[in-house]
Amino acid sequence: MLLISFSISTYAQNFDIQTLREINVERNRSLDPTFKAITNSASPISIAAPLIIYSIGTINKDADLKKKGIFIGETFLVNAFITTALKYSIKRDRPSVTYTDIEKMSSGGSGSFPSGHTSESFATATSLSLAFPKWYVIAPSFLWASAVGYSRMDLGVHYPTDVAAGAIVGAGSAYLSYKLNKWINKKKNKPILFDGKKE
Repeated sequence: MLLISFSISTYAQNFDIQTLREINVERNRSLDPTFKAITNSASPISIAAPLIIYSIGTINKDADLKKKGIFIGETFLVNAFITTALKYSIKRDRPSVTYTDIEKMSSGGSGSFPSGHTSESFATATSLSLAFPKWYVIAPSFLWASAVGYSRMDLGVHYPTDVAAGAIVGAGSAYLSYKLNKWINKKKNKPILFDGKKE
């Protein structure tokens, strides 16, 4: 049983680094500035989204829009807590620490697992999609989040499994926040509104 577990672990690590090498080592270097811009957009967009939505709700005296802004902001905080806790619990080294052929092109200080930029962007994309369930919100949100995740591998700061875990943590944080909001508002007999429909 121990041998099987070791074999699976070795296979997973080999797959991880081989995939990363294909993305990072063999990358189109002319796209480095583009991927740096994408990776650097994660925090500004994730912070700006709830602030802008809440501000518009305040200006227009739209209580529903304000609730959506708060929900997206709560998702950001829940995701930050879970991601940070996992990073400091697992303490996985960055790829460039273990493999010298991986070129690190972006900052990354704490543990590698999960990817914080990816979890942040997927938390924002998922919460936006839950708050505004329209294709023209969902499609660009997840396209952007996926681009952020890919950029972290292209820039050599995360393994594919870091990115996959980040996407799961981010989306899960949004869903958890959504369910908590639904439960709290139900307890208060003040159902949260999403596109005019009571949840």
